[in-house]
Amino acid sequence: MLLLTLIVLDPCQTGYTQPLSERPCCAELLDAQTLSELKGLYRRLIDAENRHDLSAVRILLWKSPSMLFVAKTKTVAEGNWAGFWGTETVMRHFHDLYEGPFRIEPDYFNERVVGLSIDVAETYVPARITVTYGGQTPVPKPFLMILDWIRTREGWRLATDIALPVPPASSPARLKDKNSHL
Repeated sequence: MLLLTLIVLDPCQTGYTQPLSERPCCAELLDAQTLSELKGLYRRLIDAENRHDLSAVRILLWKSPSMLFVAKTKTVAEGNWAGFWGTETVMRHFHDLYEGPFRIEPDYFNERVVGLSIDVAETYVPARITVTYGGQTPVPKPFLMILDWIRTREGWRLATDIALPVPPASSPARLKDKNSHL
């Protein structure tokens, strides 16, 4: 009975009538100035990556063995896609990426930054990435970029960078062929 009462009184349940941003437990954890700062840091990161400027990228990374970059491996034998852990490992991977054509074109209009806590934030941005690393053809391909930022003594730093490839849409003919056994 007590559990039921707690659920009914929870103002964040879907039956709550106030907009999400006005709900006490669901309000944005970071103020507008901090969210703007994080958007600026993301732009700095992308600009540095597009210039292949390793020193400018390094400044923005969290100095930790827990820093994570999820990306394509050089060979399929390495797993094809993997997590690269630790700042130095991530920097070596960036170095390898930047040896060939590499460019990120974010869709800033659809960028979203949210606070996960007062010291952790997440950036979501659709982007087109051109890269030849690991035998890829150097044409822009769609990705979803998901980045986590952590507040440190030095300021906000990139803790996780996930470039998630968007698979091509299936045509109705391909879907029909796949489901022909049904």
